[in-house]
Amino acid sequence: MPRPKKTRAVDRPPLYTGFKPTGVQGRALASLDLTLDEYEALRLADYEGHDQAESASSMDISRSTFSRLVESARRKVAQFLVEGKYLRIEGGDIHFSGNRIRCLGCGYLFETALEHDLEACPRCGSPDLVDMAGGFGHGHCCRRHQGRRGR
Repeated sequence: MPRPKKTRAVDRPPLYTGFKPTGVQGRALASLDLTLDEYEALRLADYEGHDQAESASSMDISRSTFSRLVESARRKVAQFLVEGKYLRIEGGDIHFSGNRIRCLGCGYLFETALEHDLEACPRCGSPDLVDMAGGFGHGHCCRRHQGRRGR
């Protein structure tokens, strides 16, 4: 019987969750799913430039698991570029460490810790806020998970 899959830590929700080639309607393309943990592995390794040990530690996973994640993510991004598929970021067994909030009133995007519940935009005072972690079905569960991790 396989071991249960360990929850992976992802810093913050991605700003964008879908990518497609220009000039082609998204519905005409085959889709390709990049999980949130694969996205985080790619972000840490290739965007931030961290080594595997540091990245694995940041995600609360082993180096070998991190290696498999980043390899899978790179393969999917290459497939997206070469074959021109619709790349969608979603899913995965994750918990966010932080959050992003977008104000619908003025468009301001800001980062916040999960434990801070905001009721109004710090720039314009609008109460119309979008919790981006909530868009992935996370937020309250991630807040509870934070306490168990001791961060």
